Amino acid sequence: MRGKFFLSLIFAKTVSEILKITKLSAGTSIIGKIVLKLCPEFLSHANKYINTKINVTGTNGKTTTSGLISHLIKENNNSIINNAMGANMIQGVVNAISVNLNPFKKYDYSVIEADEAFLEVIYKTYDADYLLVTNLFRDQLDRYGELATTKKFIQNGIDMKPDLKLVLNADDPLVSSFTGGKEKIFYGVEDVIYEDGIEPSVSKTEEAFNCPCGKALIYDKKFYAQQGHYHCECGYRRPETKYKATVTLYKTHSVLNVNGEDFYVPLVGLFNAYNALGAIALCKELGISDIEKNLRTFRVAFGRSEVKYLNGKRTLIQLIKNPIGANEVLKTVDLDSNLLIIINDNYADGRDVSWLWDAEFEAINKINKEVVVSGVRANDMALRLKYAGVPIDKIKVISDIDQAVQYIGAKSGEEITILPTYTALLKLNKIQALKMTK
Repeated sequence: MRGKFFLSLIFAKTVSEILKITKLSAGTSIIGKIVLKLCPEFLSHANKYINTKINVTGTNGKTTTSGLISHLIKENNNSIINNAMGANMIQGVVNAISVNLNPFKKYDYSVIEADEAFLEVIYKTYDADYLLVTNLFRDQLDRYGELATTKKFIQNGIDMKPDLKLVLNADDPLVSSFTGGKEKIFYGVEDVIYEDGIEPSVSKTEEAFNCPCGKALIYDKKFYAQQGHYHCECGYRRPETKYKATVTLYKTHSVLNVNGEDFYVPLVGLFNAYNALGAIALCKELGISDIEKNLRTFRVAFGRSEVKYLNGKRTLIQLIKNPIGANEVLKTVDLDSNLLIIINDNYADGRDVSWLWDAEFEAINKINKEVVVSGVRANDMALRLKYAGVPIDKIKVISDIDQAVQYIGAKSGEEITILPTYTALLKLNKIQALKMTK
């Protein structure tokens, strides 16, 4: 079996180099699929090369949170393996480890984001020390079913690892109610302050969660979706947090005061403030130093509040994939920018696009410029915008993504916003005109 393991490593590194040269594929999963054929127990063998293993799961924010953690660990001069491109099913995880692992070296950490439905699959052969859970929102009903199913996937994974330390978002009652593990560390937001003319808004889309006693939860504060400060008449309540943050939101960044210490976060939106808070909490547990200094140099993974330039114009790319995540992104859209929305319904996106009707696209019906819609389900998106109140003469359908990018890049104006689903994001990443960053 050891021979198969080393053979699979040689294969992975060879094919990875070929793909880099030929640019035939991004190589985020295909190598992992073949490695598992060559060596089904690959992750079991990889365990001994990594000292501390960290996983991040949840519906939204996995890639950004794991990216933040990885960056803060690396900047402390630690060796690390992580699936930076966000391929988080079993093939993607094996892909990232097989391509990056040197069998003659010991690594300090691995930071692996895991798809909710694949956590228990990964944990069958891969060890774990920490698991951070970001949130649980309704996502891709065709793949996951309702939230109870998603929650069970994660709980099953936790139950497989009794020595696991859990880092949990206390403000999400679905997340805070996970059981098991050796230790639970909770983080949460105490208050949110809005600056730069940003208006607080309460989403109409949220996930219902009753107390274990069956009664509806009572909220003293609600920040977005079901996240906030909650309790029940029976005595059940939001757990006490070890890491407490007051968040100040600006148009271009946020500042988190965590347990009396300020952290500048170069990301927009309350959803990203939660991602940063989770990363700060976990890194504090690890004893990582210089967190505030190194947060300032963080650069997001592609499509997660990523800034690129198209024909010299600042272009903000933000992934959308479910109602609540989309709602938080839509709150940050500059209504004076040129907007491109790209909706695909491939397997990785979720075949069911009914979520477009749950997301609050009404937030952009006062957009000052034309909205271009593209992708496989461009017409569905155009219809949704019409019913959201966007004037018909401001909606332009260009189904071909390359043509849509070319069109939006040629329009007048200095700012562009692109909101793609996952496979549309992969397509965008291959478009040469978007490769140049300043």
